[in-house]
Amino acid sequence: MTTQGPGPAALFEDRESAVRSYVRSFPATFESAHQEFLVSTDGTRYLDFLAGAGALNYGHNPGFAKRALIDYLERDGLAHALDLATTAKQDFLEVFGERVLRPRGLDHKVQFCSPSGTNAVEAALKVARLVTGRTNVIAFGGGFHGMSTGALAAVGADFYKQGLRPTLTGVTHVPYPESPMGPFDSLDLLDRLVGDSSSGMEKPAAVLLETVQCEGGVYVAPDAFLTGLRAWCDAHRVLLIVDDIQVGCGRTGAFFSFERAGVTPDLITLSKSISGFGLPMALLLIKPEYDVWKPGQHSGTFRGNQLAFVAAAEAVRTYWSDGADPAFGAEVHRKGELVVDFLQREVVSRFAATVRGRGLILGIDLSASGIAGTKISRRCFERGLIVETCGRDSEVVKILPPLTAADSSLIQGLEIVVEALYDEAEGMRRGPAGAAPAPVAATA
Repeated sequence: MTTQGPGPAALFEDRESAVRSYVRSFPATFESAHQEFLVSTDGTRYLDFLAGAGALNYGHNPGFAKRALIDYLERDGLAHALDLATTAKQDFLEVFGERVLRPRGLDHKVQFCSPSGTNAVEAALKVARLVTGRTNVIAFGGGFHGMSTGALAAVGADFYKQGLRPTLTGVTHVPYPESPMGPFDSLDLLDRLVGDSSSGMEKPAAVLLETVQCEGGVYVAPDAFLTGLRAWCDAHRVLLIVDDIQVGCGRTGAFFSFERAGVTPDLITLSKSISGFGLPMALLLIKPEYDVWKPGQHSGTFRGNQLAFVAAAEAVRTYWSDGADPAFGAEVHRKGELVVDFLQREVVSRFAATVRGRGLILGIDLSASGIAGTKISRRCFERGLIVETCGRDSEVVKILPPLTAADSSLIQGLEIVVEALYDEAEGMRRGPAGAAPAPVAATA
């Protein structure tokens, strides 16, 4: 006699660790996905404004990469190769150099890291310390850089540091130029910390930052700050590290998020959408004069994810073929303006909300409205939209759709957000909320 196991929801509850997160916010079992839509096992179709937390810039199962991957596997292409030379890696390096690096005047070396963003950050921190002989790193409040020890030390939020706090050293945090506390002159503080021999801070090896802080609440570093920071790093012989893991690969409308400021970082971390397909892949781009590694000094079994190389090369060919001013980037800008115009008209003018961001990373800050971002996310899910929150208290609804999403899908998702805001505001006026509305499937 056989016994039937628990149902899907009970199975995840019973067998998977309590650390699971997204499944708690979006409690469905998903079976398939295409472009900007996911489909659950009960047939409900969801519009995706999460995009794998930025790992799916080109949508779910993009045809250009899927066909290339199937063909590669059918001819027995290597799946795993450590850091051996392979045709898949060769193809990626050639196309990435020709269509991404050279048109932007970048001659950085490419380091393949273990395939998660946090390992690329670890590599960047190690390189900076090896080059300068110094230990301290400047990071910014509100920043997010990963879960491994070195990267975690640079994260702002204390929540993630619990259990490792005594080991998280070698980082000095300073306020970001934009935050919930208002504008701040970060460069003046850095001048004081380095210029005063009694400031108590060791001169840093590097400054690590995101040009748009996503998890911190979608705060954008001003262009003038980025150019000033580049000059400050040059003056003090400090390396500039830009973490482009979430806002690179076109998310802000240019391949690299720092292009708008005309700066060139010494070290650049990429992951998430670099593979073009949601496959694990992470890179560290290193100015040649700082490529001081000894062979094998930063190793990793899975840094040679050949399937990711195949998909990544196809993504660059498909979307970044026009050099430093691609039509794809212009289209991202156009869609971002479409979203901002809608939000200004339908949200900012009717709720005590503000909108921040660049391209298709945008945040609706509800902190002044009294409306909880988590409740809006929940109401959106009930209506067929997957959208997450960010910020210190999850007060920001984060708009992060695939860059390839159709205009009609963008508007459809935004209309759901507006409906959720009206319903939540009405519920707050009435007092304790009644029953939640029934799920409404998103349409194509």
